[in-house]
Amino acid sequence: MTKRKDGKKTRLNLLNTACEVFAQKGYRDAKVSEICKRAGVNLASINYYFGDKKHLYCEAWQHASEKMEEQDFSDSATASALDRLRLYIQTLIKNFSVEEGAALFNRLYLMELVNPTGLIQDAWHEMIEPRRQKLHDIIREILGPAVEDLDIRFCEMSIVNQCRIFVTIKRSDLEYLLGRPLSPELIRRLSKHIADFSLAGIKAVGNYES
Repeated sequence: MTKRKDGKKTRLNLLNTACEVFAQKGYRDAKVSEICKRAGVNLASINYYFGDKKHLYCEAWQHASEKMEEQDFSDSATASALDRLRLYIQTLIKNFSVEEGAALFNRLYLMELVNPTGLIQDAWHEMIEPRRQKLHDIIREILGPAVEDLDIRFCEMSIVNQCRIFVTIKRSDLEYLLGRPLSPELIRRLSKHIADFSLAGIKAVGNYES
């Protein structure tokens, strides 16, 4: 039993360390030897627990993604579509703006964006699809069942990319653009603004006639 517990602890230590190194250097520049050195384990541990560097990278992605907060609508079954849209956006912005936890996943994502490996595409799609469906359901409720799927996807892209400003712009630059420190209250107000702005855009899509 002791060995099993120690093994789980070593594996978790390797995953946490790998996340940090991959987030700092990207997949190609990250060295397995450095990960093991930082984790305080021997080089053979990678092969024993993960097989190789590729599998370690994929599992590090999965491990980091588990720190992302989920949109939980279980207590808002009777809430309006707008309220659920606000909650969705608030959670998305929280994941994009935190400086720990999900922040590690954001850095991994940016590294993969700059230097794509092609190793985690399927896992990435599998992870985000349930979250996408929640947003699609909200948009469909606002626009009605006759809305085209492509219009829903256009709205999704518009909403998500407004929130991604927290990932693509340095915090100091964002505070400069906003003219004040990025406090929890400011994030809440920005979440509400993006939700209201997005709702107006979604409704405009519904009223548009080509």
